[in-house]
Amino acid sequence: MVNRGCSFEMPDGLLCQAPAMRGKTVCYWHDPERAEDVADARRLGGLHRRKAASVATIYDFAGLRSIEGAQRLLETAALETFALENSVPRNRTLISAAAGAAKLIEVGDHEERIRALEALGQARIDSAKDTATFPDTGS
Repeated sequence: MVNRGCSFEMPDGLLCQAPAMRGKTVCYWHDPERAEDVADARRLGGLHRRKAASVATIYDFAGLRSIEGAQRLLETAALETFALENSVPRNRTLISAAAGAAKLIEVGDHEERIRALEALGQARIDSAKDTATFPDTGS
């Protein structure tokens, strides 16, 4: 038996693309018997998004898509770890944070060097274009 898609019609007139639940013609989200569960799931999802945004704001955390973001996370984790009672796990965490910071510093240094080399290379290319002479075609 092939599981058909949900038969719920969206406001734009298109059918819901989710798979229908076994033995039903609608998906989980559009099953009237699951309305209360769906409402709870949506509420919890909204709470989670708000909580994530609040925590990110409190810790001034913009994500891990940059070296600066990763550094900020390490700094926050290290500061929070310092506040814990002295223990072997605490010290291991701090050593791990220090190793991560060293790696980030190394990567940042490499990025700066690569930028400087690219700028130097571009300057040489530009200089070569300015001084290039083309043979006279005799026209």
